[in-house]
Amino acid sequence: MPAAQELVVNEAKIKEAVQSSIPLTITTFTLPHEIERYMEQVITVFLKEVDQLKLKDYIVYCVLELAVNAKKANTKRVYFKERGLDLDNPDDYKEGMINFKENTLSNIGHYLQMQKEKGLYIKLVLQIKKNTIHVEVRNNVGITKIESIRIHDKLARSRQYDNLEDALSQVLDDTEGAGLGLVILVLMLKKIGLDEDCFDIFSTEKETIARILIPLDQARMENLSFLSSTIVNNVNSLPQFPENILLVQKLIADPKTDMSDIARQISMDPALTADLLKIVNSAQYMLSKKVDSISEAVKMVGIRGIKNLLYSYGTQKLLGDDSAEKKMLWDHSYKTAYYAYNLVKNFKRDKNLLEDVYVSGILHDMGKIIFSNVHPELLDKIKDFCAEKNMPASTFEDLAAGMNHAEIGSLIAEKWNFPEALVEAIRYHHDPLQAAEEYRSLVNAVYLANMFCKYEVGNIIFDQFESDVLDDFGINSKKQIDTLLDKFSRGFRQENQR
Repeated sequence: MPAAQELVVNEAKIKEAVQSSIPLTITTFTLPHEIERYMEQVITVFLKEVDQLKLKDYIVYCVLELAVNAKKANTKRVYFKERGLDLDNPDDYKEGMINFKENTLSNIGHYLQMQKEKGLYIKLVLQIKKNTIHVEVRNNVGITKIESIRIHDKLARSRQYDNLEDALSQVLDDTEGAGLGLVILVLMLKKIGLDEDCFDIFSTEKETIARILIPLDQARMENLSFLSSTIVNNVNSLPQFPENILLVQKLIADPKTDMSDIARQISMDPALTADLLKIVNSAQYMLSKKVDSISEAVKMVGIRGIKNLLYSYGTQKLLGDDSAEKKMLWDHSYKTAYYAYNLVKNFKRDKNLLEDVYVSGILHDMGKIIFSNVHPELLDKIKDFCAEKNMPASTFEDLAAGMNHAEIGSLIAEKWNFPEALVEAIRYHHDPLQAAEEYRSLVNAVYLANMFCKYEVGNIIFDQFESDVLDDFGINSKKQIDTLLDKFSRGFRQENQR
């Protein structure tokens, strides 16, 4: 969300970010008043989406206080450098801070321009992760040892106060103008029921991060989880896989089975044979020649490949794609699968991962598709249940809009005895860092492909990608993503024209 260029709040993008656990970011170099106002508007819409609007005034104050402090920290860097002073040297630090406030305020335009030229930013990040609101203010400079001691000393002292009167009665260090602001911030967090573990300031190799963690309303999350389970447990209209596919899966699971037995069983079903040959001859398998017989296809694709084909084929047969809404969801799933496959092909070169990632991409959003398949009578029953239990109407609306769809999809996948790797890809495709380590590469590929699809249509920007996942694929710039996406997009269009 490039705040400096576009100051109109896009509520639809904020809603999608909440539902998909995508970070919302606002980046600025100078923090003018219009950016502060824009931050307040975005925070307001974000908190409204997660039923926490009552926290608005507290969170807005904290964010603006932290943003101003981050701007001062950036100003300090250019100010010290201009004067040839070393921030890490205690004597230089003491000398530089004597007239820092007076000198910078009297010529603030000059220093803000220097910060901008050096690319020193202030970034607000809002995100839902693991049922917790993450509010972060970042700036791309590290904390020196001297600064770290001062900041944590102020935080430690501020946590001793129970109210503002107590704080004001103490003599606070105002050398850098941040002491009282941090005290008020901590007191505000106490007032909304957050303990000291919910706020911290720390430094990474690239950034200083001030982070506030706010647990979502527990009752609301339990209601969402309960309704998701109710959906899954009552989806009797979604039977087990078709008998013809179950027979093939049974053969595949038997270590004594020969490849020819699998081919023979598939060949007994003309429709299944035709569909699998169509998939095998698609761009996914990059075969040098067209395959006309299922026995040849089984040999070329292998047991694992056929097994994955059956998972995606069976799911699509069960869930269908007749409505416009479902067709749009499946189209997105096909594109995600294609992008995920090509990400692994270009960056990982792992044969097993390559075979698993395509089916994971196709099925990653099956929770949304399942919800669209739920019988209207069940939805009416759940609405009535919400009313009886005094659950807010927004809880059901969140579920209908796609919140918890990853959980619903993974629960159904477990019900259908899908392999653990596929269940993990469905469950964590919005939150890849929570996936089990052994499946992390698979989940990362599906997450990144899904984000590529959102980026391609302008729903997200580069800042919203999970940096750890980009690092896993050796991607470190927007230009690199643009180049990859251009290549993948052309390949996908060509595939669809075949």
